[in-house]
Amino acid sequence: MTNIKDIPVSALDGSALNLADFGGPLLVVNVASKCGLTPQYAGLEEIATTYADRGLTVVGVPCNQFMGQEPGSPEEIATFCSTTYGVTFPLLAKADVNGDDRHPLYAELTKTPDATGEAGDIQWNFEKFLVGSDGAVLGRFRPRTEPLAPEVIEAIESAL
Repeated sequence: MTNIKDIPVSALDGSALNLADFGGPLLVVNVASKCGLTPQYAGLEEIATTYADRGLTVVGVPCNQFMGQEPGSPEEIATFCSTTYGVTFPLLAKADVNGDDRHPLYAELTKTPDATGEAGDIQWNFEKFLVGSDGAVLGRFRPRTEPLAPEVIEAIESAL
């Protein structure tokens, strides 16, 4: 299994970002600004601020593959996230999470099954993956699972 933290990624502004620089666990989420699930940004930010001092980093991955719900430029995405939801966690460059142009990060993440044992394509915006400090995927939570749902919080707590 590939260490998720070794996969090259770019920050929203296009600069190189090394996930291994985040020493603790990661909660990686494909995000969108114009989705019915967009209010999950609030819960993700709450998790980010609540657990930051214990080493958890939330990482947002903007994706425009689901009904064009993330059409903005990097600047528009950053402004929307910070002004609307007060997002302080890192956002990566917009990426495909499914299909032929799937980002290598998601090629690895989607190998992980959810609680029902189903692996494969991302279903929609706001699918969440918990990655351990060692880069191994610890859990997968489907889009409708709220960030503050007990099963997500319990998984984060056990990863810390």
